[in-house]
Amino acid sequence: MHSEQRIRAGLFYLSIFIFFAGLPFILSFSLGYKFDPRTFKFTKTGLIFIKTQPMGASVYMNRKLLNDKTPLTIRELLPGSYYLSVELEKYFPWRGEVHVEAGKVTRLERIILFPLLSDVMHLNKEKISSFWVDEKKGKIYYINEAEKLVYISNLEGDNFEEIGTIPSAIQGEKKYTLSPDREKMLCFGPSHMAVLYLKKEERGNSFILEYSGPKIINAFWYSDNYHIILVTDKDIEVREAAKYSLPVILVKLNKENTQSYYDENRDTIYFIDSQKASDNRSYDNVYKLELGSKFFQFQDLIKRKSIEKTEQN
Repeated sequence: MHSEQRIRAGLFYLSIFIFFAGLPFILSFSLGYKFDPRTFKFTKTGLIFIKTQPMGASVYMNRKLLNDKTPLTIRELLPGSYYLSVELEKYFPWRGEVHVEAGKVTRLERIILFPLLSDVMHLNKEKISSFWVDEKKGKIYYINEAEKLVYISNLEGDNFEEIGTIPSAIQGEKKYTLSPDREKMLCFGPSHMAVLYLKKEERGNSFILEYSGPKIINAFWYSDNYHIILVTDKDIEVREAAKYSLPVILVKLNKENTQSYYDENRDTIYFIDSQKASDNRSYDNVYKLELGSKFFQFQDLIKRKSIEKTEQN
């Protein structure tokens, strides 16, 4: 009888000892703390919240598969870095190192899992060396530099056809730009400029101009589909998209290789030029030149220039 009482008393005191010994651990877990074997201290933990699009992805943390799928919260993480891999069948995986801070939630809410590319469409029907997309008109333009040909198709690659020929006189690096009505293409290099008519009945009107003067840096179509704004290493000028047009100098430039941007919606050109300041040093500045019809009448300017040229002769 006494031995049973002693056993019961021993078990009672043992349970009390275990309770008080484990109490710090219980309180620590309830308050968000966890024993860190690296420091032998109780450390406040952090969380990782993961949300993916689409949902239902598997998550590996330090190469160990977790039980739950996204969206999920990984709790009681000691501060530090964790390697995560998010995987879903038929999608590219997402991988990254995530840093957890004590008492904070690390949110990964913008993970997009992109589908594996199972069907890549081949669009062009002929050899091409470059292309660009005309999103407004729903067209793709293709350039075949070897055979000097221009092709067009819709965005699906259908109705693929030849629409123009690039003059062989324009050698080296070339740039291309379409008129706003998409009926003409401007092809230019440093010393040549060609206007290609893209309609079948007008292709005979295509022409090329040799530019023996300043080097052409950039060119833009004016909104009337008939005038071209040229930026050279000497000036900014305008000329008609015609074979025997004469240039009108709008701005003389001090900077040889200026950077320029043309706002097609407002017919406004922005450019950099160098100007000498009061300290006798040159500084680059950005300038804006408005070329809208209320500011310039290009037809009158060019006609006047042509008359002056005729009178001089």
